[in-house]
Amino acid sequence: MSALTKKETDRILGTKDFLTLTDVSGEQILSLLALAEFIKRKHSCGEEYAPLKNKTLAMIFEKSSTRTRVSFEIGMLQLGGHALFLSSQDLQLGRGETISDSAHVLSEYVDGMMIRTFGHDKIQELADNASIPVINGLTDSFHPCQALADLLTIKELRGTLPGLKVAYIGDGNNVAHSLMEACVKVGMKMAVATPKGYEPDPLISRRVSEMAEQAGGQFILTNDPLEAVEEADIIYSDVWTSMGQEHENQQRLQDFIGFQVNEKLASYAKQDYLFMHCLPAHRGEEVSAAVIDGEHSVVFHQAGNRLHAQKAILVDLLAD
Repeated sequence: MSALTKKETDRILGTKDFLTLTDVSGEQILSLLALAEFIKRKHSCGEEYAPLKNKTLAMIFEKSSTRTRVSFEIGMLQLGGHALFLSSQDLQLGRGETISDSAHVLSEYVDGMMIRTFGHDKIQELADNASIPVINGLTDSFHPCQALADLLTIKELRGTLPGLKVAYIGDGNNVAHSLMEACVKVGMKMAVATPKGYEPDPLISRRVSEMAEQAGGQFILTNDPLEAVEEADIIYSDVWTSMGQEHENQQRLQDFIGFQVNEKLASYAKQDYLFMHCLPAHRGEEVSAAVIDGEHSVVFHQAGNRLHAQKAILVDLLAD
């Protein structure tokens, strides 16, 4: 990563790229949320806000997406810029060109890159060789844009973040990793319940525990969904089989028995709990239809906030 310019030190993040929340402070997260709320209010009032006029974003997709593609593309449009969709088939990257060469070439054409890919090492190499900002739209290890949208949703609906308990039930995957980091850094209590063998990455869990101690949050890791959900303000679920794990689906369906978020499990949470899911959802697997389509569900509000949270990231990294 190149040395920070004066412009970069004036930003909320103070970095060229947005790859994880690992090195983002709680104060920076809250500032990004405040910027997202500001941008969202302007859009809701019909006010023009185009700080990214004439800016371009290359969107590289090696994993398909609905929410990530649409929210980033519309976000750039509404901010006055332009987004270019590039699948791996559209790039020489899919035909053997090195990540390093692709990073250098795209840096000559566009103002920023967003990539949705598999291994996190790939996005790190892209960022290391690009002279322009790189944004993580999802890797197998992290999904920081989703976590920001999640916190924005909770803040809007509960008015605060510190002290609230989030219970994540399911696979200790990329969504869990970023949500863990985000929640403890802003003083929330994060409980993660997974079947044995599906826990989050141990290194990330240890790091999150340290983050929680420093920020006044709390981190609980358990194999008991009842323990996690007890007195929770928010229950969060994700698919049991992520993209690229389809060959494990039948085994996972067996291993995750007892981890469905249904009305019985949810009854252990607070009466006014919120149900969240990053979508797409499989009704009847990780969540019952009664819960995801019920009065506690805020999944579409949450999905909508991907647009506003990502706008804040784009403005912070790309605006002059």
